Amino acid sequence: MTDSVCFSNQEASLSLRHLLSPPSPPTMATDSMEIDDSLYSRQRYVLGDSAMHQMAQSSVFLSGMGGMGVEIAKNIVLAGVKAVTLHDTKQCETWDLGSNFFIRKEDVLSQRRRVEAVCPHVAELNPYVHVDMSFSALDDNTDLGFLRRYQCVILTEARLSLQKRVNEFCHSQQPPIRFISCDVYGICARVFCDFGEEFEVFDPTGEEPKEVFIQSITQDNPGMVTCMDNQPHGLQTGQSVVFREVGGMVELNGTSRQVSVLSSHSFAIGDTSQLQPYTHGGFFVMVKTPKMYRFETLERQLCEPRVLTPDFSKPEAPLQIHAGMLALDTFQEQHTTHCLTNDCMHTGVITLYSLFLSSVTPSSQASVNTELVRCLSRTARGALPPLAAAVGGLASQEVLKAITGKFAPLQQWFYLDAIEVVKPLQPLSAEEFSPRGDRYDGLRACIGDSLCLQLHKLRVFMVGCGAIGCEMLKNFALLGIGLAKSSGEVGIYSLCIYLSVHHRPRPHRKATSYTAAEATHDINPDLQVEAHLNKVCPATENIYNDSFYSSLNIVVTALDNVEARRYVDSRCVSNQRPLLDSGTMGTKGHTEIIVPNLTESYNSHRDPPEEEIPFCTLKSFPSVIEHTIQWARDKFESAFVHKPSMYNSFWQTHSSAEVVLQRMQAGESLEGSFQVMKLLSRQPTQWEQCVAVARLKFEKYFKRKALQLLHSFPLDTRLKDGSLFWQSPKRPPTPLEFDLKDSLHFAFIVSTARLFAGIYNIPYSERDLSEEAITRILADVKIPEYRPSEKVKTDETARKPDQIKMPLSSEEERDAITHLEQAIATDRVTPERLRMSPLQFEKDDDSNGHMDFVASASSLRAIMYSIEPADRLKTKRIAGKIIPAIATATAAVAGLVALELIKVVGGFGFESHKNCFFNLAIPVVVLTEPAAVKQTLIRNNIYYTIWDCWTVFGHEDFTLSDFMNAVREKYGIEPTMVVHGVKMLYVPVMPGHSKRLKLTMHKLIKPSVDRRYVDLTVSFAPEADGDEDLPGPPVRYYFSPDGETP
Repeated sequence: MTDSVCFSNQEASLSLRHLLSPPSPPTMATDSMEIDDSLYSRQRYVLGDSAMHQMAQSSVFLSGMGGMGVEIAKNIVLAGVKAVTLHDTKQCETWDLGSNFFIRKEDVLSQRRRVEAVCPHVAELNPYVHVDMSFSALDDNTDLGFLRRYQCVILTEARLSLQKRVNEFCHSQQPPIRFISCDVYGICARVFCDFGEEFEVFDPTGEEPKEVFIQSITQDNPGMVTCMDNQPHGLQTGQSVVFREVGGMVELNGTSRQVSVLSSHSFAIGDTSQLQPYTHGGFFVMVKTPKMYRFETLERQLCEPRVLTPDFSKPEAPLQIHAGMLALDTFQEQHTTHCLTNDCMHTGVITLYSLFLSSVTPSSQASVNTELVRCLSRTARGALPPLAAAVGGLASQEVLKAITGKFAPLQQWFYLDAIEVVKPLQPLSAEEFSPRGDRYDGLRACIGDSLCLQLHKLRVFMVGCGAIGCEMLKNFALLGIGLAKSSGEVGIYSLCIYLSVHHRPRPHRKATSYTAAEATHDINPDLQVEAHLNKVCPATENIYNDSFYSSLNIVVTALDNVEARRYVDSRCVSNQRPLLDSGTMGTKGHTEIIVPNLTESYNSHRDPPEEEIPFCTLKSFPSVIEHTIQWARDKFESAFVHKPSMYNSFWQTHSSAEVVLQRMQAGESLEGSFQVMKLLSRQPTQWEQCVAVARLKFEKYFKRKALQLLHSFPLDTRLKDGSLFWQSPKRPPTPLEFDLKDSLHFAFIVSTARLFAGIYNIPYSERDLSEEAITRILADVKIPEYRPSEKVKTDETARKPDQIKMPLSSEEERDAITHLEQAIATDRVTPERLRMSPLQFEKDDDSNGHMDFVASASSLRAIMYSIEPADRLKTKRIAGKIIPAIATATAAVAGLVALELIKVVGGFGFESHKNCFFNLAIPVVVLTEPAAVKQTLIRNNIYYTIWDCWTVFGHEDFTLSDFMNAVREKYGIEPTMVVHGVKMLYVPVMPGHSKRLKLTMHKLIKPSVDRRYVDLTVSFAPEADGDEDLPGPPVRYYFSPDGETP
């Protein structure tokens, strides 16, 4: 391996970081271990800093630059390993254009090596990763000593004998070199892992340990712990927990106990009979314990494979594919010909398959699956790009596990097949699958020419263009979806700029949809891609109307919020269009396939609503760090967003202060006047005053609040039942004494003062932020004497009041008038002072002070309540509601969705489709059938589903009575009530509604001139008097007999 070429990142002209900011020198180096948060922030929440640092010191060797190899290269370089060597010996062929998204047509024409074409593009993805390449032979005669400088070796497209040799070498090293091999043969893919005799994982699940409060602990052998309010503990027998703040049974505090699970909310912890009786409070936290995993070599695992089963509807499939792919491996090594689709090859493979199957499953007696072998052998030289993306995502996660010890590794085989994609195509002639000499030959070998042409003609609307969306576009480009010459099109919509995967500089900060469209066009210049910037919502239904949806073949969502998904789903159901949905959360991902008349829709199921933190908990009784972070975030929103916005709105409505004063003096109540006058009277005009306000806020938030609570509820306060008031989950506060030498106190003062200066448009300099300047200002700040109040709320069901709409007391009205009179008298009512500058919380800009405020305020409040403060990273995640993300999971979900898209386009039956849930951390992959559409009985054998829409065609003189008669005659059931949106057109019990029967539908509905139809909600007569009216499908009423615009 001497012929290697270094492609340094300094030579790369582009980088992923350019997507969000202008180029600047990389700062994350192995020696400093600084992590570039602008690039890695979402991934840090998945892996953690320890694993990120470990990756930044690890080197990886990756052989094979086919579809699977380039997918892995992309993912691990984006993840941020130290160095990657890309190895390949083949030249670019036209075939590669359909599977390798970094090979271009000019690379084929110039006969470049694949690795030479790919390496510069891979290097551009991440300026912190050193990428080099090698095109030396790697075979049975190669000295493998060069592999010792790598921590992980990955082989793709390698002969089985070479895989065995390299694996034996890696396994024998001390410490072992982690070994992974991956292959894709047409419709089947596999991953094999060997991380050595002993591989320690410090965090098998990656789940953040929860603090769970305790209801009771018995004094027994064994002692039983019950969680407060029957909260699930999420533990497994054998795990350990550590106890904190337990009252009475204090011996448990700080100790670790192994648990034996008794129920979802209780567990045993061994002998507690000799401990003091439990009295109150306390919580426990699961202790993460390292786990050791043992691996066998590839040679040993061939006959006794440990496999992960993704689809429990076909549990024998992994072993059947294992035997089938081994048969193909062996056949290829025994025969020099590349033709793997003739009868001789199939006969040879089936013979070897039966032999391997019997040797690997002597006890399980897995059945011979000749259909699988026939599909596998026929498609073996083909390429399904989405399959490579899905399995490449999983394989990439295994690489990261190998070099970090984070998450449970795959033991040891994973197989995934796409037989449902090709099974319905078996009757087609061999000519359908023969090559045509273009970029789609690999795909054509799997799905046939006719289905390829259908993909080319497809019109797709993709909503969302973040990480998943960009991965989706990569698959569309490789599949040839939406070619201009075939009148196909991919429309993409993007709301915001997002760190995406395919990857070009945006010096002028173009919207992601435009940038992604350009990058997709680079992969496949024949694609017709149109970028949209409009929000897809009810307000844009004049753009994304029914005619627009009717022109589509399929809709794909790549969104990160439920409400947007629900809206798009409702539009797809209304217009009878298939919807492919997916999402990720860290290493977890899901896909959902929605097909008209076959499956339920997204709206057919609802997740439980997200629990809100009670207002009283946030205000006075925080118990966990999430409460203090949310409190700090609320304070930011109230002081620096809501109040300035309210202030501006008031003075835009009431432009004259004098007129406002006259109206208030006349007794008129103006909404928001009291809050606005308070802001006007307290408005600072100099930096020094902003610092003083910040100091007073510290006193209020972190000292007086605690003093007030302890005044109202002394530590020995008891409830009516005799129990202590201050017991878990309530924590008594401790007043904080201000100390400028404390960095947290200083950070709060500076950040708060900066934010007040920002909303009041007050300038300040860097010198003003120094400790010396702040100390000098604070020396003159007078702290008023504290006097406790007698008003404290403890109702935990209370909601936060709307201060603007609360009625004012006469005293508050007088105060507001006095404030305004004083302001006018002292010439403080100027245009400048009647305008504030509201802030918009921006978590990703560390220079603006927003996160400084939230982090310092949250930490100070946590200290006040004896809660362990969170670091800045965790605070940022919770305050910014950041969804953790990693390229491995986004690649996997996009690949799985694209596989389902092929099935939908092919018109395959219900049994062919698969939903998926996976967690790459554990790892687990579960494929299931989608939920079949339900039929709802109306009466007398009349059924409907969510996909049904009854139709009635009318005309200009068509009355409501005509409409009801038409429904009765056409569908055989009597309408009783007709509603349009929120407007009741006809309800028999409503006064005057019987007269409406003679009115025309035009007069009742008043449609716009271009409206062709409306969807009406109609109820039907029950079978027996006294029963409730029966629901039915929407009834679409067309205003003209031909359904066109009247």
